[in-house]
Amino acid sequence: MAFVLSLLMALVLVSYGPGGSLGCDLSQNHVLIGKKNLRLLGQMRRISPLFCLQDRKDFAFPQEMVEGGQLQEAQAISVLHEMPQQSFNLFHTERASAAWDTTLLEQLCTGLHQQLDDLDACLGQVMGEEDSALGRMGRTLAVKRYFQGIHVYLQEKEYSDCAWETVRVEIMRSLSSSTSL
Repeated sequence: MAFVLSLLMALVLVSYGPGGSLGCDLSQNHVLIGKKNLRLLGQMRRISPLFCLQDRKDFAFPQEMVEGGQLQEAQAISVLHEMPQQSFNLFHTERASAAWDTTLLEQLCTGLHQQLDDLDACLGQVMGEEDSALGRMGRTLAVKRYFQGIHVYLQEKEYSDCAWETVRVEIMRSLSSSTSL
């Protein structure tokens, strides 16, 4: 969680710093879609997280990837792009369809896809401006490993209702800070 907050703070600083704005323009619509996605994740709750305390897990978001240095714009956008991409991959599966209300799940996947479209445009703009591909790759790989841990957890728990509830809460936590952009 600290990783996400640090990352978003860096992105906000880059966005509103002396340079004026990001190398791209994340629209107000992007923020509204992010808030709607969080609302949808909240509505998807089928059982109380308290019922699933025995299934809680620390998924260890890779906060060390941003400690000790300022993120460059391309690195921040690259990681911010990877978050909804991996969330989309997680929820756009047959197993997720079996676990969640189909209408809410479809709306969530549509919203994540819309966020990705916005971030794709930004990523394309900053990729040409900065050549720190190695730094971006390391951070996106860390996010991919984080989500791989979530996939492994779901497999180990045999995609139980409590496992999905634990993951839903985790994804809400990891995406919630993006509404401040």
